[in-house]
Amino acid sequence: MSGGLGSFGVGLKRTAPSHPLVISVVLGGLLLAYFVVPLVAFLARAGAVDVVGELTDPVVLEAVATSLVTAPVSTAIATVFGVPLAYVLSRGDFRGKRLVEVLVLLPLVVPPVVGGAMLLTVVGRFTPIGAAAASLGVPLTDSHLGVILAQTFVAAPFLVVTARAGFDEVDDRLEEAARTMGYGPLETVRLVTLPLARTAIAAGIVLTFVRAIGEFGATMMVAYNPRTMPTRIWVSFVSYGLDAVVPIALALLAITVVVVLGVQVLVGTYTRH
Repeated sequence: MSGGLGSFGVGLKRTAPSHPLVISVVLGGLLLAYFVVPLVAFLARAGAVDVVGELTDPVVLEAVATSLVTAPVSTAIATVFGVPLAYVLSRGDFRGKRLVEVLVLLPLVVPPVVGGAMLLTVVGRFTPIGAAAASLGVPLTDSHLGVILAQTFVAAPFLVVTARAGFDEVDDRLEEAARTMGYGPLETVRLVTLPLARTAIAAGIVLTFVRAIGEFGATMMVAYNPRTMPTRIWVSFVSYGLDAVVPIALALLAITVVVVLGVQVLVGTYTRH
């Protein structure tokens, strides 16, 4: 009896995966398939749609232009203010640091629509700030500026979190060595810390841009007009169905892919030099 069990046990051992990598490949492959299959099905659907004709529609072109204008601005704002904040969180040790970390993550964990509602309580047309801006001819809602405010609120945390991870990977001793060689604090950051963290910062910039250009919930709350590409997709879907969203969705997908590949090439070229 025991011998039979022993033989059966040996058989199980031989047929079972002998390396965790096998399990990882299977599970990861299933998730990858879950990503790829809808993409392939969506691209196949594009064959039945007049993509070029739909993309020349003035309302679609306006949405594309709005996204291409606002998303880079939102990304630039997030970079200018987010990289210093990421450095402070990485290198600083101060009272209330945990609270700051929580506040940075807050836009990531709340639904974008809730984020938009939060913004409206500050910059809405009937708030002191919103009313004052509108009286000066600079409306903070239903404007390009409103789109930028919404995109920055939702997307900027990606820059801060990713850049901080890059700064955390930089060895403090390298910065100390630079200081002993006579470099000041700003020179050390510029010549040592930032170059060593550049890959993470670049990744954060890409994630921020992609999140900004694809932002829908907060943008819809703060600036339903002018229409961005995501809001135009929603309007087209509600009005005309799934086929109507294919052209502009393909344009949005193409833009994000080009940006991601472009940044990877630039970072790789800079690293080799």
